[in-house]
Amino acid sequence: MKYFVIGERELVLAFALVGVEGQAVANREEALESFHRVTGYGTSLTSGTITVECPKILILTENVSVMIEDEVLEWQMKGEYPLIVEIPGLQGHLEGKKTLTDSIREAIGIHV
Repeated sequence: MKYFVIGERELVLAFALVGVEGQAVANREEALESFHRVTGYGTSLTSGTITVECPKILILTENVSVMIEDEVLEWQMKGEYPLIVEIPGLQGHLEGKKTLTDSIREAIGIHV
């Protein structure tokens, strides 16, 4: 299964050490460009429509997810690959964001 990560430079570097490709981004434009390149969705900001081999899992840091929140939500509603997984950034969870465990507990109604 192919993975791809978009986030802060240090996290992308860490994922690269275990063989996961990624793109370091610092602002909304870079995040959107990378998101479009990976998903093949929309048009790139600099060079028209871009398509690459689509990974099955796209890992976004919470900071990046917030930067491109509307595009991520629209993509998730389509129900296509890649599936998007959010992870905390280097500073930890953003205030108000649910953890994966919290989401699972809410969905099944069981606290383990």
